[in-house]
Order: sequence, then structure tokens, then C-alpha cells
Amino acid sequence: MTKLTLGSHPYLLGFDQLERLVERTAKSGNEGYPPYNIEQRGDNAYRITLAVAGFAEGDLSITVEDRQLVIRGKNRDADDGRVFLHRGIATRQFQRSFVLADGVDVAGAEMEHGLLHVDLTRALPDSVVQTIKIQTGGKGQ
Repeated sequence: MTKLTLGSHPYLLGFDQLERLVERTAKSGNEGYPPYNIEQRGDNAYRITLAVAGFAEGDLSITVEDRQLVIRGKNRDADDGRVFLHRGIATRQFQRSFVLADGVDVAGAEMEHGLLHVDLTRALPDSVVQTIKIQTGGKGQ
């Protein structure tokens, strides 16, 4: 029996890139740190909020690589000789990835009260209607 994948289905022409995006997302393996929310803020606006307590703006980087939003955190805070009796505030480095659909762009980012907000917007594509002219025979007859 042959396994039928998304990109090889006969009715889904040109969707092989979607299959690669799904595979890449499944492999990202984000362990759950830092926790995040995704909210819809309008018909074409979204916000990703990450809880990044203990990180300064300079400790964070936001990039878009091949339609993938990548947020990295590297805490430069040394222990400075402090002795912790309990350490419950996680400040380890992290990487969170989110696959962006075509037409979704990062509008901006801001830090507020230990939360990193990344705003996304989706541009609506112009509706294009293409009429294909049908040629009449003559060839092969």
C-alpha cells in the first residue's frame, strides 16, 4: 500500500511547501518554555505574548527566517555569587518558533511587565479572476 501524503494528493497541486511547513512545525519541539498566548485582535491582526520574566529587551531577539517567526532569549544575568535557597524563576535560554502563513508580517514588538508582545498583521490578497480562453480544435484532426 502506498502512503498518500498531502503534497502528493492529485487534487492539491502545488501544496508541497505546506507539507514541508507542517513537518518543520512538528519537529520544532518547543518544550513549553516560555509559556505563550496567541490572540486574535481583529479580522487581520494577531498578537503572540510570551511570559519572559527575568529577561531584558537586550536578552531577546526576534527574527523571521523562511516564513518562520523565531524568538530567542539568552539571559546574560550571572548569579553574582548569590546563594539561592529556592530558585523557581526560570531564566534559561529558549527558542520559540511560529510558522507564518503567506501574507502574515510582523508589525512590531514591545515589552510590558515581563511580557513580550509580538504583533502580526495579515494583508488581504487582491481578488484575481482569470479567464482562460478555450481554443477550438484543428490540431490532431
